[in-house]
Amino acid sequence: MGSAEFKQSLVATIPSLRAFAISLTGKADRADDLVQETLMKAWAAQASFAPGTNLRAWLYTILRNEFYSYHRKRKREVEDADGKIAASVGTLPTQDSHMDFGDMRAALLQLPTDQREALLLVTASDLSYEEAAQVCGVALGTIKSRVNRARARLNEVLDANTAAEFAAAPALKAAVAAKI
Repeated sequence: MGSAEFKQSLVATIPSLRAFAISLTGKADRADDLVQETLMKAWAAQASFAPGTNLRAWLYTILRNEFYSYHRKRKREVEDADGKIAASVGTLPTQDSHMDFGDMRAALLQLPTDQREALLLVTASDLSYEEAAQVCGVALGTIKSRVNRARARLNEVLDANTAAEFAAAPALKAAVAAKI
């Protein structure tokens, strides 16, 4: 069967396909979509149609399979017109925080050892200034000064103007945020 003959046969079956589709869907607009999808699939698969067989039965099979595939797919879908469900199931990308962590780690290594130690004790280990001073064996004012200088240096190294730039990564935010 040539392409022109196949096309004529497809066009001739449209009324009966549409009637069958309406009986399945109960809606004319959905039936038209179903017939259109059927015709597109049939056209794309015309090489698999065996000439001399029943074209109408072949098209009905395609239409029926398309109808059931649509309903199987639809069962798994949830209506979310306002996007609230989609917003609640999404996850934030982890690449940025991974890169921020690498930047922070490199910046921490640029700090003098005493400043890095004081900053990590107060921020990452969540020790009070008094406890950090005891661990380091220095005065309370010295720890406060080291932490302050470490934060200022980190801001400088990371080219960060405010701790708000690190809002996506709580560990980074804690490291540069004032904790007095």
